[in-house]
Amino acid sequence: MRVGPFPRERRHTACFLSELRGFAPVFLGAEIDMSAVRRHQASADGGDCSTLGYVLYTAARVLAAHPEANAALRGRLRPRVAHYSTVAGKLTLDKRLGGRRVVLSAVLPELHLRSLQEIAEQLAHYRDGDPAVMPEYAGVRTLHRLPGPLGRLAYRTATRPLRRRAETTGTFSVTSLGRRPVTSFHSVGGTTVTLGLGAVADRPVVRDGELAVAPVLPLSLTFDHRVIDGAEAADVLGELKEALESFGDFCDIPRRVPRNRDDVSKLSHKNGAIF
Repeated sequence: MRVGPFPRERRHTACFLSELRGFAPVFLGAEIDMSAVRRHQASADGGDCSTLGYVLYTAARVLAAHPEANAALRGRLRPRVAHYSTVAGKLTLDKRLGGRRVVLSAVLPELHLRSLQEIAEQLAHYRDGDPAVMPEYAGVRTLHRLPGPLGRLAYRTATRPLRRRAETTGTFSVTSLGRRPVTSFHSVGGTTVTLGLGAVADRPVVRDGELAVAPVLPLSLTFDHRVIDGAEAADVLGELKEALESFGDFCDIPRRVPRNRDDVSKLSHKNGAIF
């Protein structure tokens, strides 16, 4: 048996989980026929956007129409709820920092206004970047260097104020394990709504009474019952399913516009994410 101190590289995760103790999570799930998304990906407008990018794009627009779900709560004795006029998505990332495998996150601001291409470029920016040098993770690196109690205080100071939640933790969260053979995945991302993506796989579906095979995405939605009720959460999940399954008809998709890496960095929140 090997016993050692808690790794500094995981302090941000410990702080995050400590803050989740007040949550009241409830879990929903749906299967999404991704045929329409696959057709769009193959078109000129699809570009390099992944399944994750399509979910982020669509979920942001659905949540913009559901302000009760695009919200956050703080306080127990005198709880207060903030409803945000912007939609910011928190994305979790499997990265290495200090030689250790860790989960980090990125907050993608104003997702309800972003094109598919902009979202794809933001995802590539975080996927390919090194968190040891990226300015977005300067706060995480500082937290790792601080003494434990001071780090926890810094984390709470940065993440608890409702006015800053959209910038520090997003207004909804998305976690994907789609590159692994996962058929059911539920997560609590610290926001009122958290989406969990499993692997898209060919599965039997029924269309017009006939059996067919289609690429199916297992999608979960976890919601904080303190903020919204099951009917509201089910409406969000149902509208997300409908929008993805009829993606070409969902809305007009802006065509690709060339951007450079500096432009992508400007779309990312200057302070990165705390978790």
